[in-house]
Amino acid sequence: MRRKIQRLTPEDYAKGILQGNRYMLSRAITLIESKRSQDQDLAYQVFEKILPYTGNSVRIGITGVPGVGKSSFIESFGKMLTNKGLKVAVLAIDPSSQRTGGSIMGDKTRMESLSNDPLAYVRPSPAGAALGGVARMTSECILLCEATGFEVIIVETVGVGQSEIEVRNMTDFFLLLMLAGAGDELQGIKKGIMENADLLAINKADGDNQMKARQARVVYQKALHWFPLSDSGLPVKVVTCSALENRGLENIFKVIQNFKEKTQENGRFQARRQSQNTYRMHRTIKAELERRFYEHPEIRQALTEKEQQAQVGELHAVNVARELLNLYEQK
Repeated sequence: MRRKIQRLTPEDYAKGILQGNRYMLSRAITLIESKRSQDQDLAYQVFEKILPYTGNSVRIGITGVPGVGKSSFIESFGKMLTNKGLKVAVLAIDPSSQRTGGSIMGDKTRMESLSNDPLAYVRPSPAGAALGGVARMTSECILLCEATGFEVIIVETVGVGQSEIEVRNMTDFFLLLMLAGAGDELQGIKKGIMENADLLAINKADGDNQMKARQARVVYQKALHWFPLSDSGLPVKVVTCSALENRGLENIFKVIQNFKEKTQENGRFQARRQSQNTYRMHRTIKAELERRFYEHPEIRQALTEKEQQAQVGELHAVNVARELLNLYEQK
């Protein structure tokens, strides 16, 4: 017979999290990722209790196209940080099947050494239907990790291309990993995701690829001169690194530390944190409205009939949607 897990109170969650209990952190993340109304209500009560203990970390977003070596970089970078005595949490977003909602959740396997580090915590989460390469509740997961005592929070995006800027709205520092010799140099002339980055790092600058990486760095640095100054007020640098050989990682951390120090001085760090709070508010409103809409008894009753009308073309899909929204507003 399957053993039923005891339901915890908001006080239980908050106490465990503030004591640095990772098991309680994992349970809290599972709770906030749930779409059940009962779980969501409980999660918001937990946040009320832990919120005063959040904000004491540096939040780093890391993105890049598949194959750039994000997981390998994060493992090497994370190990370097834990060797300095820093507590590191990694929120790794896995792509999800739009048919089943399932995901591979392979990051704990790819980051095996970091996952077993006593100063590190690696949590894979499915992207689900969320856009921008992050999971639906990534912002909230960051707060939970901070309350648990982690000093560096790394968010690894799915990595599917130019849309990977959602993480920019929830982190203090946005690192874009690039490849050399893969036709990416020409892409450096375009804006897209590059204008949102705080640092460009050309990974896999090792072996025969070192010369290509140095050449690509020059191309990218020149391309950045055409972009407007970042909202941080600081110029964006381009560096090379090798996760395989652990080269360039110390320099990247120094850039991040300097970035935090300079933006705290010019007020941009706090401004970005305030922007994150506003973004979190609007994102929560949208998620709550969607949840309440689909869980409304009369909407659920009318939905099947309306879906059929849209499927056979009896009514235009837009008109069907407006009818359902009008019905919801009247209730």
